[in-house]
Order: sequence, then C-alpha cells, then structure tokens
Amino acid sequence: MRSSRTGAAHSPTGPSAADPSSITESDDPFLSRPGLPAGPGTRDWPAERGVGGAPAGACQEDGDGAEPLTESDAEAQVHGICFKTGPPGLLGVELEWLVFDGRDPAMPVDQHRAATAVARLGAPGALPGRGVLTTEPGGQVELSSAPAAGLGHCIAVTGLDLAALRQAIHQAGLCLSGQGLDPFRPPRRVLELPRYAAMEEFFDRAGPWGRLMMCSTASVQICVDAGGEGPGWSGFRWRWHLLHAIGPVLVAAFANSPLRGGRPTGWKSTRQAIWARLDPTRTRPPAHAEPAPECRSVRAWPPATDPRSAWVDYALAAEVMCVRRPGARDWSAPAGLTFRDWLRGAGERPPTNSDLSYHLSTLFPPVRPRGHLEVRGIDAQPGDGWVVPLAVTAALLDDPLAGEQAMAAAEALWHRPRPGDHGPGGSPHGWHPASPWWLAARHGPAHPVLAAASRQCFAAAEAALARTGGPAAVRQAVTAFADRYVNRDRCPADDLLDQAHTGRGYPLLPGLTTTLLEDRNGQEAQA
Repeated sequence: MRSSRTGAAHSPTGPSAADPSSITESDDPFLSRPGLPAGPGTRDWPAERGVGGAPAGACQEDGDGAEPLTESDAEAQVHGICFKTGPPGLLGVELEWLVFDGRDPAMPVDQHRAATAVARLGAPGALPGRGVLTTEPGGQVELSSAPAAGLGHCIAVTGLDLAALRQAIHQAGLCLSGQGLDPFRPPRRVLELPRYAAMEEFFDRAGPWGRLMMCSTASVQICVDAGGEGPGWSGFRWRWHLLHAIGPVLVAAFANSPLRGGRPTGWKSTRQAIWARLDPTRTRPPAHAEPAPECRSVRAWPPATDPRSAWVDYALAAEVMCVRRPGARDWSAPAGLTFRDWLRGAGERPPTNSDLSYHLSTLFPPVRPRGHLEVRGIDAQPGDGWVVPLAVTAALLDDPLAGEQAMAAAEALWHRPRPGDHGPGGSPHGWHPASPWWLAARHGPAHPVLAAASRQCFAAAEAALARTGGPAAVRQAVTAFADRYVNRDRCPADDLLDQAHTGRGYPLLPGLTTTLLEDRNGQEAQA
C-alpha cells in the first residue's frame, strides 16, 4: 500500500507536479492510521511513512546537497528494512481498476473527467474505511486498504471504501473494470510526471511491454506481515518461500487477462506475460526464493539461505530506472547503470539515501519485501472477486497445516524438467518458457500439473478457513470460485474468452497481440 504518494493521495487521478514519488503498480509499506485495531503483528509502521521507511515527500526535498551514500551503508539499509519481523497479524489489499466509459469500454476516458469524479474521496480520511486512492500512469484507479487485524476486518473496511469509489465513478457515467489488461484500448499515459517519462524511456529500450504494463494493466496485490525470525511456519523465511512456491498457482487460478485489441492473445494472463518481457533484473524472483527443479522435496527446501542478503544483492544489481533531478523534467538514467555501479562512482553525482529508497520502489518481483511482503502476481478480478485471492492467500499463510499442504502441492509443479534452462536471464525475455510462472500465464489451470496444484491449494485453504472460523460469506465465496473455476480447470479468463468467441469484435492492434501469439507458438515445444 502506498504512503509516499502524498500528492496522489489528495488528487488520486490527476497529475500533480508536487508528486514525483508516484510510481506504477503498488510500492510502499503499510499505512498505519489512528483507530486501526492493534493486532499481534503491529509494529513500527508510522503514518505516512515513505518508501523503504523514508518520510513521505523526502524524495521531493532530498537533492544533490544530501550526504552521499556509501556502498556498505546501502547494503546495511536494504538488509535492515526488507523484512520487518514479528508475529504475523496484519493484512491488506490493493485493488487496481481499469476505468471505462459507461457507454463504450473502447472509448478513451478523459483524465479530467475521472479525476473530478473521485476528487472528494482524495482528502485524508474521506474514505469510510481509511483507505487511500491513487492513480496509475494510464489512468487506472487504485484503492489501497488500511492495514487490518485479520481477514474479516480487511474485507469489511475495503468493502466500505470500494462502495464509495464505485458510487462516485458511476455518478460520472464511468465504471470500474476488474481485468488484468485493458482488452480494447491502446496504452496511453495520462500522467506527465518526470519519473513516468523516465520509466517509459527505460522500458522502451526493450520494446512496447513497459508502456503496456504502465498504462494498461491492473492487479490485486496482497500485503501480509513478513513473519517472525524463527524457522517455523510463522517465520519470515517459510512465508517468503511458500509465497514463491505457490505464486504460479495464484497466477493460474486468478488469470483474467486473455484479450488485447478485443481478440485472444493466446495467454490466460497476458498481464503476467507482459511482466515476463520486462527487465529481468527487477522482475524475476531473487536468488533462492523459489524452489530449484533439482530440489528433492519442496517441503525440505530451502537449505540454509539468507533472504535478506539475497535481496540486497538483487536490489543493488538492478539497473537504475531514473535519477531524480529536482526542478528538472528529465529524470532519465544512463543505460546499463546498476545501483551498485552508482555507489562505486559511476553516474553524474553520488547517490543519497533517498535515491536508494526511490530505487527500491522501482523493483517489481512477484513477491516484494517492503518490511511486509507484497504479493504482486494476481490479475485484477471482476466485481468483488478480489475477496477470494485475499482469503486463499491469507489462509495458506496463516494456517500451518494448510501451508504444509500447499507447499506439498507445489512440489510436482517445481520438479518438472526445464529443457534448455540456462539459468536467470536464459530466455530472450528473461523468464524460462517452461518455468511454472510462464506456464501459469499461458495456460492457467488448464495445464494438468497446475490444475492439480490449484485444486489441492484451494482444498487446503477451504479447510483452513473452516478451522479458523472464517466469515461464512468469505468461505462461501471461496467454495463458489472453486466450483466454478478451479475444479473445472478454468479461470476467470475463460469467461472472457467465451464472450469473445460469441463474435463481438474489436480491431486487432498490430504488433502487440500478434507478437504475443507468435512468441507463444514459438515456445510451445520447450514447455
């Protein structure tokens, strides 16, 4: 959930020159607000804390006059903030929505119209559940919940905020659409902040995928406490590795982005396929986070590893996306400059503590450690469908038996042979085409190994929710989703494909959908 977007919180869908810290997708730690019931996992999450623990707005004030950061200090800072440990207790969710015209979803939506519709909800405390509204570069609206002490409370407060947002949007003749990728409109950036221009330039070096990610995608992101220091099921190491092991299952089960330009792309989660084409130094999991194919047992994995040190190496090896220049419009970074290079003297000036915090906010792995853990691989869901991935993820993490069962379910998925695997960055797009992530994006639960793992994970989650006395309506929603999709080897993307096959046509966008289809066909033999 975001807290560094001070300007965006007051004007959630309109550009603001005073808001250079806004970024695409979710990036910041939990917001702790007065009145939030204190859960057992409550820790030092001060209100309006910025990225990586920096005060909100720090990136606007810290300039070249700030004290330079040494390499050892940078390593110590990243090591110290990535996993904030303690008994897990808090839960949050971030809901991104495409904004459509209520009469024609293929029409562009004027940004001023959307900003005006939700302006009154941008004031601090305006939302009844104490959530925060922000905007994405393409005009997508994001609702970030307040951190909640448990699943039921999280769903309740988010539901209040979402009802207020929907009412404001509908009164303006607009509607919110829960799909992972805009199925009709080409990407169009509506925010003109320097960081977005720099981000766009950075991603443009590798093709059109960055613009699609920035301007056309939407997700459900789940935020959970990291966990304790111990080795057991409530420890941060177990929770970190479990989320990576079941990550492809979540991608597959909730895949909801099969269309581009009104036509099928050949992928159940085109959003995940787009992410697979972006800079692998900031989108792939860190070392040792996911099970290795040669690992004999997922349940016995991993050996003694240090997720904190792995994240330090990952963060400093990633390329710098933008260099903040207060008062300037050009924030572009030199091609190939890693943050460690910058610390060692490359670049136009020495980096500062705020530059590091800023850099960390531009890393987008499937699970991101922000003190808490942020699960990023789930497509946006229609209606109130977001409740199901939130409940399933929370149940598998917080119930020790369910977690063991889910880890066991993932074993066959990760032990599949990967022909021609050359390690990280081995494929042209940085993700191996036979990896569980790739297969989940392409097939969803129609892939037999993913189908089996999905059914086992959902059965474990349903049982855990029953054991812990989860809200009856939530348990019913999870069961209904399993009956409609998981137990039939389907996902929400299949509903959209069924509708597309009825003959409703929109012009095919050249160069994007066709590239995805050609790439899918070209990699078929390797899976």
